[in-house]
Amino acid sequence: MTAEKILIVDDEKIIRVSLQQDLQDEGYMVDTAKDGETAIKMFDKKYDLIITDLMMEGVGGIEVLKSAREINPHQAVFILTGYGELDSAINALRLGAVDYLLKPYNYEELLLRIANCLEKSELQEKIRFYEDILPICCECGKIRDDDGCERGAGEWLSVEQYFYRKMNLKSSHGYCQECGQKQLDEIQQLQRR
Repeated sequence: MTAEKILIVDDEKIIRVSLQQDLQDEGYMVDTAKDGETAIKMFDKKYDLIITDLMMEGVGGIEVLKSAREINPHQAVFILTGYGELDSAINALRLGAVDYLLKPYNYEELLLRIANCLEKSELQEKIRFYEDILPICCECGKIRDDDGCERGAGEWLSVEQYFYRKMNLKSSHGYCQECGQKQLDEIQQLQRR
């Protein structure tokens, strides 16, 4: 498994550099940005987590959050904030941040929260992947149509019924080249007996 990629955005160099080193020591791949404007320019790379300071000169943490989620609506963004900025951190959560932590932070708590954010993000990605899979019965080949009802409660339809209902497509029956050859081989074996 590859190491998770994290972007740290903080205008305080000491925090940025020390957090980078700490997270690299934990096995994460870490990039840094000295301000929000620089961070936004780095969004062409995919990050598993963006850790951003809330209050920065110029482009602040809220703008970083909004820009990141504009590019990728599922981007995990973690907010670091000072005590006096708690209302802004709560606003960031409403805008889609996955978590926040007050500065100065406890190192062990930060590591735990980062791990939790990454795990949650990975699970949500798996859920999105599985939601996009068309449910087909492995025994009979029918397809479940969940449109207009709770996921998993839909009616099971034959492939022909499903495509007719969804796209008004009528189907004809035939054989693909491999199945056709298999049928011909079976017929020839039966004739030899």
